[in-house]
Amino acid sequence: MSRPEHLAPPEIIYGGDEAKKYTANSRIAAIQAEMAGRALELLNLPEGFPGYILDIGCGSGLSGEVLEEAGHIWVGFDIAPAMLEVALEQEASGDLFLQDAGQGMAFRPGTFDGCISISVLQWLCNADKASHHPKQRLQRFFSTLYSSLRRGARAIFQFYPENDDQIQLIMGVAVRCGFEGGLVVDYPNSKKAKKFYLCLFAGQEVPGMQQQLPRGLGEEEMGEPQEGGVSYTSKKRTGRVSSNKRRPLKDKNWVLKKKEQARLKGEKTASDSRYTARKRRPQF
Repeated sequence: MSRPEHLAPPEIIYGGDEAKKYTANSRIAAIQAEMAGRALELLNLPEGFPGYILDIGCGSGLSGEVLEEAGHIWVGFDIAPAMLEVALEQEASGDLFLQDAGQGMAFRPGTFDGCISISVLQWLCNADKASHHPKQRLQRFFSTLYSSLRRGARAIFQFYPENDDQIQLIMGVAVRCGFEGGLVVDYPNSKKAKKFYLCLFAGQEVPGMQQQLPRGLGEEEMGEPQEGGVSYTSKKRTGRVSSNKRRPLKDKNWVLKKKEQARLKGEKTASDSRYTARKRRPQF
């Protein structure tokens, strides 16, 4: 099944009638509510505390309903106008903005007590336009988000990483922008239930007291969970998912062999030189 971010920009994928179909789908609504509830647990807000929460990629307000039911006040923005129109039709309680997350945000410093985002982060790693540079867009996004959160607040991102390199790119940029934290994986041994949550801390609320990274649900070593279904540990995860599959080695000999095969077929091939098969820096 194709990843939606590879098919078209989000404002196209979730435009027009698709926005209404997405919201009306009971299965999607249930999954969205479950992931939003888990993200709210990972925020670890004080019990009975009415937080001011930012919902990034709020869509039609499905995750905002979870925040509202928990007694929180929320603000949401999304890049798809059609999704925001559905949210208005459904009388969403949060303030709504049309905004591209890759362009950053302009909230006053320390505005929010926390942030959640469901199925959005991987879209920032995709270049939908010639002017889009994923690393720069992530840099702008995380730097402005860090500023908009109060010190010690958390930002929880449920997302679907495409590969290990994408995880490392996202986490690397977030750390350079001042965040701490890591990756939380729920039910890592299940193909259907497995979920990735990036749990970030915007500094320390109490100087000198390090925040602990939550453990994922379903881990064999997690032991008894604390109240609310969340366990905590001081062990920091790197976020890299192990894989037993080795990538094929494409060295200079491999490249030369492929070029020779192309020449035999009569295909136009670049001349060999000292630069053939040299390693190049990744372009973001």
